[in-house]
Amino acid sequence: MPMSLGQPSGRPEHLVDEPANSDRFIGGLSESIGGPLGNHAVRSRFRLPGGGRFWTPARVVLLLICAMLSFHWMQKAPCRDAAWTDMKQYKYFCYTDVLALYYAEGLNEGQVPYADHQVEYPVLTGAFMGVLGLPVHDLHQRGVVQNDGQAFYDLNAVVLGAFGIAAVAATLAVRRRRPWDAAMFAVAPALFVSATVNWDLFTVGLTAVAMVYWAKRKPILAGVFLGLATAAKLYPVLILGALLVLSIRTGKWRDFFTVVGAGVATWLAVNLPVAFLYYDSWVKFWEFNQLRGIDWGTLWYIGAHFPRGNGQYGFEFFQRLDLDPEHATLNILYLGLFLICCAGILILGLTAPKEPRLAQLAFLIVAAFLITGKVWSQQYVLWLVPLAVLARPRWGAFLAWQVAEVLYFVSFYGELMGASGRQVFPEGVFVLASILRLVTLGVLAAYVIRDIRHPEEDVVRQTYEGEDPDGGSYNEEPLDEHGLLEEPPPPGAPALAKSG
Repeated sequence: MPMSLGQPSGRPEHLVDEPANSDRFIGGLSESIGGPLGNHAVRSRFRLPGGGRFWTPARVVLLLICAMLSFHWMQKAPCRDAAWTDMKQYKYFCYTDVLALYYAEGLNEGQVPYADHQVEYPVLTGAFMGVLGLPVHDLHQRGVVQNDGQAFYDLNAVVLGAFGIAAVAATLAVRRRRPWDAAMFAVAPALFVSATVNWDLFTVGLTAVAMVYWAKRKPILAGVFLGLATAAKLYPVLILGALLVLSIRTGKWRDFFTVVGAGVATWLAVNLPVAFLYYDSWVKFWEFNQLRGIDWGTLWYIGAHFPRGNGQYGFEFFQRLDLDPEHATLNILYLGLFLICCAGILILGLTAPKEPRLAQLAFLIVAAFLITGKVWSQQYVLWLVPLAVLARPRWGAFLAWQVAEVLYFVSFYGELMGASGRQVFPEGVFVLASILRLVTLGVLAAYVIRDIRHPEEDVVRQTYEGEDPDGGSYNEEPLDEHGLLEEPPPPGAPALAKSG
């Protein structure tokens, strides 16, 4: 009988993948300390008196994510006092929307999101801000909290960190035979620099839980969490595109329609009350995104600011797109380019030798959305990290992309200082960092496409005997807690009740 997520798996140790043995990049690094550990060393470490191990891979990974989030909080510490003078938030790379919007959205004055103040975020993110911000304001009014902005940021950091830990735990839940894959998420440099720049970890955690329930063949719960995630940020709805491709490929539609129905019902339950009572506030998010122009670091920004020599930057076509106050042409172009990418992903999914894994398709769709989009905020990397880990758990290309993200992060703050009147470096430096981010993500996507075209190269399928541990009902047979196909009962044996 499959076990619940909270129970110990009792997994045979020989089923657990060791990255030093299976990943060339990690294996090469391990040579500097004597090479990979042998089986005897793996099985004899950290034994408890009863014979079990305390420092299991899952516990080590969870410790790593806790440490990384703590380091991130320290990195943001210079900005916690809200006294952002002399561009301190840029010089120390510690800017965060969480603190800035506590004041900009009126939370410091006790204003209720949507009811008293229009919020440029989807409803559940606005509710998240209010649920944490209004009690902090009340305690500040009573004199219990002295620095309400600092208290608001710290409270958000703790709660968002909990959702980050939940996302790592969800990755562990669907990778019981590859627990070290989750370490890629836990130690991702982009997580260190971006975890609380905005509220995206909230959505990332909800999305990760939705994918666990899909893998466990619980489409109603998967739909509920996917609907909640989409009510916080819109990107999780793109995962339905991956499910659609697999349903077309396999002809299995029941669970797809179930997850869509549950997701839509949940999204409506969250949005309709706010839309009915405060329509002008609710619609601001949609209007704001429609009217946004070319944002920092996007493909369109690169075209508008590409260095052409003799002190000239940008091409007229892209610059004219950004001058249009309605941005109608820009919206049509980027949406059209994204739909072309989606058509290519659909063709890839239908023509691959074996149906792609869910995480592979989801990663490609979200990556295409960011690469072609007119907005690519620095914290959006958090959308991709867990999907990249599930899609292709290889360290080499992943770390190259992460390094590019950190370089972009650093150059972005230099660019913000330049835009504020203090030139740090020429415009071309930021454009180069933007190109490097785009190219390294494109290379990672190319590797995922190669794994889809050549499933024998897919390390996840190698570990799971050709199956997709995230696939849920798209697998021919359910997988047990070890990621193995469940054995059918012998003839004449009584049927056992299943719990998931």
